[in-house]
Amino acid sequence: MPIKELYIAGYRSVQQLRLPLQQINVLTGPNGCGKSNLYQAMYLLASVAQGNLAEVFAAEGGMPSALWAGPRRKRSHGEELRLTLNVTFDEYEYELRCGLPAPPGNVGRFEQSQFLNDPEVKEERLYFHSGGRSLLLMERDKSMALVRDSEGQRVTFPLEFSASDSVLANLREPHLYPQLSMVSQQLRSWRFYHQFRTDAAAPIRQPQVGVRSPVLTHDAHNLAAALQTIREVGDRAFLEESIDAAFPGAKLIIQSPGARFSVQLQMPGMHRSFEAGELSDGTLRYLCLLAALLSPRPPVLLALNEPETSLHPDLLRPLAQLIAQAAKSSQLWITTHSVQLANDIEQFTGQTPVMLEKVNGETKIVGAGLLDS
Repeated sequence: MPIKELYIAGYRSVQQLRLPLQQINVLTGPNGCGKSNLYQAMYLLASVAQGNLAEVFAAEGGMPSALWAGPRRKRSHGEELRLTLNVTFDEYEYELRCGLPAPPGNVGRFEQSQFLNDPEVKEERLYFHSGGRSLLLMERDKSMALVRDSEGQRVTFPLEFSASDSVLANLREPHLYPQLSMVSQQLRSWRFYHQFRTDAAAPIRQPQVGVRSPVLTHDAHNLAAALQTIREVGDRAFLEESIDAAFPGAKLIIQSPGARFSVQLQMPGMHRSFEAGELSDGTLRYLCLLAALLSPRPPVLLALNEPETSLHPDLLRPLAQLIAQAAKSSQLWITTHSVQLANDIEQFTGQTPVMLEKVNGETKIVGAGLLDS
C-alpha cells in the first residue's frame, strides 16, 4: 500500500506543503531548506502507530519546538496552534492533528505538571475512499473516539488512551477493527535509517552475537548477520556486484566463531583481510546501506536520510544503482545534500528529484506553483 500523497502543516519550517509521492522520491536542496523536517514528519507518522509519539517529539525538543516557527497570524479567542500530518494511500487517508497541552491545573497541592512539552492529540481521523465517496472509519477528539468495527457499525472505541496516544497505537483486538489495524500495520512497517555510528566503540566495529537477520536494525549492530543473511537467502549476486562496483576486486568475508559475527573485507593485493575496526567510516556506512537496501524482507517504505554521509564520491554511483534496485521492491524516500547522488538516481530510475527551497523562512517545493499552498 504505497503512499500517494503527504500533507504537512504547522511543522517547524513547513507552514503548508502537499507532496505527491512516487515509487522513488529523492528530496534535495540547499542546507537549511527543510529536507530533514520532511523526513522527520514521516518518522512522526510511523511513531503514531508504534505508540512512541511523545518520545519522538521529546527527542526534538518537545511540542513547542515542533510547531510552525515562522510568522504567525493573530488567532481568534480559543484558537490553538496545530501541527497537521496527513498521508493518503490508494483508498485510505489518515490525518493527525497535535497541539500544546491544555493549560495545566494542579497536579497536587503544591506543584503543577512538568510534562508541558508533551504533544496532545487534538484530532485523529481515518477515511476510506472508493468510487468518489468517502467513509469515515475513525474519528477521535481529545478524550474519545468513534470507530467502525468489522460489521461496519459505528461504535465508541472501548479502550482508554492518553492525550499523547493515537487510536492506531491502542488496537488490542485488531480483528474487531480490521481496516484500522491494516493502516496501523502499514505505518509500523515503514523502515528508517538516518545515522550509523562508526566511531571506535560503535557496535558495527565489534563482533556481535548473530542470528539470521533479514532486516538490518536501525543502528546496524547486526550488520554482519544481515549481510550473511542476504548471501544465504537474498540476492547474493547483486550483493557481490555492488561490493565489486564500490571496491573493485574486494571480497566480503563474514566470520562467525562461537556465533559472534563480524565483517571483514579482503582487498586485492593484500595478504590478509581487513576487520571492521580497520575499515574507514565511509566503507562501513556503504556496507550498512547494502544491508538496508538489499533486505530479503523489503519494507513497504524505506527512508534514508543523507545516505551519502562520509561516502567517497566514487561510491555515489554504486549507491544510486543500489537505490534503483531497492525501488523495485519498496517505495523509497531519499533525503540528500548530494547533487551527484540525486542526478545518478535520476539517470538509473528516470525519477526527477524534488527540489526544496526556503522562502521567507518557509520550506517550499521549487517550481511547484500552487502545489504546496
